Amino acid sequence: MNKVRYERPVIKKLETGMPNKFGTRMDYEPLTHIDGHSVAKMLKDYGSPLFVISERIIRSNIKKAKRAFETRYPKVQFAWSYKTNYLNAICNIFHQEGSWAEVVSGFEYDKAINLGVDGRKIIFNGPNKSELDLTKAINNDSLIHIDHLDELYTITELAETLNKRPRVAIRVNMDTGVYPMWDRFGFNYENGQAWDALNKIMHSGKMELVGLHCHIGTFMLSPHAYGVAATKLAELALSIEQKFKHEIKYIDLGGGFASKNTLKGSYLPGTDTSPSFNDFAEAISTALLNSNFQKDKLPLLVLETGRALIDEAGYLLGTVISNKRSSTGRRNTILDIGVNILFTSYWYDHKITPAQPFTQYTEDTCVYGPLCMNIDVIRESTSLPLLNKGEHVVIHSVGAYNMTQWMQFITLRPNVVLIDAEEKLHLIRDKESLENMNNMEKIPEHLRKIN
Repeated sequence: MNKVRYERPVIKKLETGMPNKFGTRMDYEPLTHIDGHSVAKMLKDYGSPLFVISERIIRSNIKKAKRAFETRYPKVQFAWSYKTNYLNAICNIFHQEGSWAEVVSGFEYDKAINLGVDGRKIIFNGPNKSELDLTKAINNDSLIHIDHLDELYTITELAETLNKRPRVAIRVNMDTGVYPMWDRFGFNYENGQAWDALNKIMHSGKMELVGLHCHIGTFMLSPHAYGVAATKLAELALSIEQKFKHEIKYIDLGGGFASKNTLKGSYLPGTDTSPSFNDFAEAISTALLNSNFQKDKLPLLVLETGRALIDEAGYLLGTVISNKRSSTGRRNTILDIGVNILFTSYWYDHKITPAQPFTQYTEDTCVYGPLCMNIDVIRESTSLPLLNKGEHVVIHSVGAYNMTQWMQFITLRPNVVLIDAEEKLHLIRDKESLENMNNMEKIPEHLRKIN
């Protein structure tokens, strides 16, 4: 007969984290397996902490998104946002599903080319494109989204030097009713900057204006804002056609769709409040179809969706280091997962699930990471059972931005594994080692000897 583990009685204080109408109790099951693989065994084989990505969920999400838009609008093209997660295996899943590449730096551009992406299917965004970057993009016939006038003038000069006609679009920022307005990037719609840039491009005759682009924000919870953006870009495209008899080939609505994560301070969980792909598709397609485009001249709709396609496909597995009581008596649990590899813990209240069976007894807990920094907080307040040292947890929906914004700080970055659609496990990124770090450093001769 197994001895039952003792758990001390707990008196719960009324003060806790941000409540909602459902209260704060934890009412989900332990997550012992992910796509058929034991959490405990994966941690034993690949070390703790460990990122796990589900290929099945990624492919399911992109299919849902494509179905939502393609059933409402006749011409749709997705482009994978490299900055969201640019591990090679992840990018290639999206490319296999038909996505183009959307990049915002020379590094990301080279990464897409090295993966074999056709240069004509690379969208080059961002304010920092060097002359070398632009030359590569022009020679590869990539789509260059112009962010500012200095870039426009540089492309004009390169077009003459290279004797080529670059394919370009401009990024437009605008008032969509969501504040603060994202007006740092691109040319403003309301004050005439966008129309000024378009006139310069058309009158120069050096570039082929093929598209219009906007990216109105991040983690957007208002589909209506995308409808406003689509309407304004459609008006610009029709004005260009009227003045210059020139047809805009595509309208790019960027990304920013919210995932099902829960933003800090939210009253309700993200699973209840985040719009679906259908919601976004309805707002965007309705705006474009209700504009004055002729039926045979509808522009291609380009979408640079990132977070909403991959967030829920990522898990971060870790191990309990210890438990403590703060000076106020509050329970603190310390994991081997720090904010250096879970950057999104600054934005989200990530769901944390024990990876082994647990009892119904829970306590309001602050979850810390292992770093020697007071800001290393994974969850400020969450209801958890009494986890013991060495037990495991799973942090949900970490697929977006954590593997591009992670830092080598105090601890080394861990392994990343992919579980494919056939439930086979693949190591897709090796953990860092001291050798990796030392290979990038050089010690001057006079500093080689120490006492």
